[in-house]
Amino acid sequence: MGIYSDILLTVDYDRTLTAPDSSIPKRNLEAIEYFMKNGGAFTVNTGRSLPMTKVFKDIVPVNAPLLLYNGSAAYDKAAGKLSFMHAIDLDLWKTVRELLDTFPDMTVEVQGVDAHYNFIPNPKWDDFSEKQDCAHATARWGQDLGPFLKFSLYGTFHTNTVAGLYEATPEEVQQMDEVEALLREKYGQTCEVFRAATRIIDVHARGVSKARSARQLQETLGRRILVCVGDGENDVPMLENADHAFCPADAIVAGRFENVCPCAEGAVADVIYKKIPEILKK
Repeated sequence: MGIYSDILLTVDYDRTLTAPDSSIPKRNLEAIEYFMKNGGAFTVNTGRSLPMTKVFKDIVPVNAPLLLYNGSAAYDKAAGKLSFMHAIDLDLWKTVRELLDTFPDMTVEVQGVDAHYNFIPNPKWDDFSEKQDCAHATARWGQDLGPFLKFSLYGTFHTNTVAGLYEATPEEVQQMDEVEALLREKYGQTCEVFRAATRIIDVHARGVSKARSARQLQETLGRRILVCVGDGENDVPMLENADHAFCPADAIVAGRFENVCPCAEGAVADVIYKKIPEILKK
């Protein structure tokens, strides 16, 4: 038991726990250690897949399962396995063929448990995946890719960084808007479709969200108060459903939730050191 023993804190990774350059402010890591030492339950709640956690899962301290694939699965580090998952109710290979035929100019990616897969060789996608230290491969047709948890469509890769995916020309934005609308029309009855970044569209099972996974974990852990921190549109359900929600001051959705400092200055640390004590006083 400790002063934070009633709290489950789940935070988005990119541009919430990290700075825009993908570095993690030391202040955040120190604050998380302090929070857990004093009884708090902490985890990352991210759209990233299990393969894409390699860059942080041995750096960021957590004492609760990682919430991944935008809520489609939870990964228990201690047990080394998924503790729950919600798969897409579609045939994977039929869906891939439809996507390749409909969007020939896009990079189609399926995010598996062991690796990310594309279906047409793309050196720029390879470079991006390697930069993220993410296991990746061009799949053989009909290959077993594991559970169908999430797929993504990317626009043109201008750089190999996550930050670069937030930058786009007006023409690229219009293209992505049109692709997103077509995906909603085609798969909206079965899937959730959302913009993870300016030039990335993510798709996962209907009804799945960061909010649902956070509440599911809260119930499992028996924590009374859910506190969430995020920055983007895919974080909005989590933030709206939390008992207390916060955004970095430079977040895309900063105008809709209570703000803390910009992400590069340690937004998660601000929540732990300043906001959670205020919550407990109430």
